[in-house]
Amino acid sequence: MKLLNFPLTKITIGFILGIFISRIIDFQPIVVFPILLVLFFALLFLHSKSIKTSSNLIFGIITLTFSILIGISTSIIHKDNLFENHYTNQYQEFDKQFKIKLIITEKLKKTQKNYRFISEVVTINNTKSSGKVILNISNKDSIQNLKTGSIIELDGVIFKNKAPFNPNQFDYGKYLENQEIYAQVYSKKQHLKIIGYEPSIWSIFSNYRENIIQNLKKSNISTNELNVLLALIIGQQQDISPEILKDYQYAGAVHILSVSGLHVGYILLFITFLLKPIANDKKGSRIKLLIIILSLWAFAILAGMSPSIVRSVTMFSFLAIGMHLRRTVNMYHTLLVSILLILLFKPSFLFDVGFQLSYLALFFILWLQPLFASIWEPKSKILKYFWDIITVSFAAQIGAMPLSIFYFHQFPGLFFITNLLVLPLLGIIMAVGVLAIVIAVFAKVPFFIAKPLELLIFFLNAIIHWVASIESFVIKHISFSKEMLVLSYLVIILFTLWLKNPKFRTLTLACLSVLLLQSYMIFEKDSAGSKEEFLVLNGKKTTIIADRIGEKVTLYSCDSILENIDDNVTIQSYIIGNFCKIEAKKNIPDLVFTKGKKVVVLDSLGIVSKNIYPDIVIITQSPKLNMERLLSTWKPKQIVADNSNFKSYVKLWELTCRKKKIPFHSCYEKGFYKY
Repeated sequence: MKLLNFPLTKITIGFILGIFISRIIDFQPIVVFPILLVLFFALLFLHSKSIKTSSNLIFGIITLTFSILIGISTSIIHKDNLFENHYTNQYQEFDKQFKIKLIITEKLKKTQKNYRFISEVVTINNTKSSGKVILNISNKDSIQNLKTGSIIELDGVIFKNKAPFNPNQFDYGKYLENQEIYAQVYSKKQHLKIIGYEPSIWSIFSNYRENIIQNLKKSNISTNELNVLLALIIGQQQDISPEILKDYQYAGAVHILSVSGLHVGYILLFITFLLKPIANDKKGSRIKLLIIILSLWAFAILAGMSPSIVRSVTMFSFLAIGMHLRRTVNMYHTLLVSILLILLFKPSFLFDVGFQLSYLALFFILWLQPLFASIWEPKSKILKYFWDIITVSFAAQIGAMPLSIFYFHQFPGLFFITNLLVLPLLGIIMAVGVLAIVIAVFAKVPFFIAKPLELLIFFLNAIIHWVASIESFVIKHISFSKEMLVLSYLVIILFTLWLKNPKFRTLTLACLSVLLLQSYMIFEKDSAGSKEEFLVLNGKKTTIIADRIGEKVTLYSCDSILENIDDNVTIQSYIIGNFCKIEAKKNIPDLVFTKGKKVVVLDSLGIVSKNIYPDIVIITQSPKLNMERLLSTWKPKQIVADNSNFKSYVKLWELTCRKKKIPFHSCYEKGFYKY
């Protein structure tokens, strides 16, 4: 594989490895930086002695180690909580009221209960502080004046990130920590006061984006079509309806809603077209290059600087420079340089799902698409256009598929049909859409542009909905572990190497990788079949109990939960993560026997019968209990209170159990209970 012979490839791999290692091991700067300095001088010495050939083992080992340490040190430099005035170092106790001054830096998608903003801490209780938090304000209040760059004072409760409250659930707290956000603040409008405004390039562009959105709304484009347009052109997905988003996921077209290389490529073509009147002499060429790069990065900032946008704009900037220098651009080099530059400035992007998927898809398009394209070379330009769409789609899907299944546990089988139908239409939408955005910068978009654009997006949504409605081609709830992810990529890489250079040795390795993957899948299945556990899951104001024996799970809950199991994230996360299947669905019983233990479930009636003597008592639906009498009558070994109870009742029961020295598990505080 020629790509591995590039020195830049080895440096990039080492650098990425260093960022990964820094997330597993907590390195101290006092250890890393001196070693880094020693290695730097060692490399300078070897360079001065001309000992730098690729065959030199010492030089290679030192270079790789140096690259890894650069990755580790980059992560350390960007780790906000290493500073003394970071709020996590100033306060040990949270979950209580604080007086806080913040600067709003980014608007997030609102939830059912709250408006949400990423904010920079200025002071806490009048003490200078630093760090990022997510500000949550009740959406019962109107907060129209709260713009990016606003400086606010508020009284709010700070909650540090917590681990997931259910098994195998997405760790949102860990995700936020990868973005250097370690806590969330909850407040209400009446406790908040805007005291100023701090202009920055981010806030100016963000507020400019809001003006564009307001002008587009004045153009009377229908809500659903407008929200899709905002996602397509400037990456704002916050207001897309769940139904439309689900259609795009099932059709395998959700990548269209994330501004990426496809969209930036269209914008580059549009800008290049507008700059055609400028002469192609030396001076004119420089002016064109400057305008193109400034336009691309202005668009990136306007669209929110998401990982996919930054990646795409960085790559196309290098492409534009290469075109200006009249040189053939090596796309692999461009890919590697863009990764290094982006991660040097923002190492947390490495853990962003969009960043990972977009780079994998792009790499496999560059590496695998020429192989597919060589299978057939149509003479007709129209056939070649559609054949290129198919080959690019397959190459990108093969590259992104294992990672996509790992994160989302589903696979859209009709992705190539979607791309064939949608991509030609998307080119027209992007051209008209960019024109509409340019006009919206200054005023309302005229009817003769707004209406055709609305109809085009309506047609796009209709196509997506039609493909998504064929649900039999959407494979859902796929169990897929990290080990299976790594082995899947090993299979794909080895078979691609064999197809590119057919040799018996490569074919043997590829076949062995398949056997290895199959063996591990059998091992996972056997491991799942040997486990037994009883769980009280952390449902929202409801009771969910799972009794697992091997791969089979008996689920106890109310009818509304049992009828909609496929849409219940809490249940599906557990089932998928443990390679299980639901064998039976039952209403909540009064008495369950599991692994030789007697479990009693108390409902709202709270009837405490004599002579039962359970080992575990699960309390549900807020019964009016005399906890002392229950403990003396039944003498249980464990009390569990789930989320269907009032919090005030749970706290009183916990106090009584603490006095009697009986273990008490509150699902509100500790999450799910497992025996």
